[in-house]
Amino acid sequence: MSTFLPTLTERRSPWVTLTSSADPWVAGAEAELRARGGIVLRLDGEELHEERCLYRAFARELGFPGYFGHNWDAIVDCLGDWHGPGHGEQDVAVLIDRADGLLGAEFLGLFVSVLARGAWRANFMVDADGDPDEWRDPFALHFVLLTDHTPPPAFADAVAAADPDLAVVDGRLLATLTDLDWPGGDPVWPPADGRPAPPPKARTA
Repeated sequence: MSTFLPTLTERRSPWVTLTSSADPWVAGAEAELRARGGIVLRLDGEELHEERCLYRAFARELGFPGYFGHNWDAIVDCLGDWHGPGHGEQDVAVLIDRADGLLGAEFLGLFVSVLARGAWRANFMVDADGDPDEWRDPFALHFVLLTDHTPPPAFADAVAAADPDLAVVDGRLLATLTDLDWPGGDPVWPPADGRPAPPPKARTA
């Protein structure tokens, strides 16, 4: 078994984790985040099968501002320019329960990509051009999709149609962004397509 674990408290990838609702990591990570003063928000995956319903659920549960445009780009903007609980002064984890049904959604890959992009912006606090935001401090923002019956690796092919890099580690499907357009997103290994892992890199503080 790997010793690699995703995080809800550190500003590092993976940005999106798909795992079983019975995964003991979830309860431990959630408790650690709360103990550090972070915020846990929950969405019901049953509400997210249609785009219009997804936009409404995100606006309601994540406290998006009234000018939220109800489209994918607007979700990225509102995640990166957080107006919800804590106002970006506390770390945030968004847990999506009953996510099994999303496997049949045509927009699944785009959805995971949007979550990853929004989390990347929050964790590094950059504007739409990738420049540091001089007015806001970065905060940890991560997403966890919880399945009740579907093995998380079953989502890999659908998510791979978008731009996140994927890895299956200990039964969890992990998504991050590692292209040159997304600096700072460490790759997660082993990748879902079975490529060999590169030599480990020393982390800098």
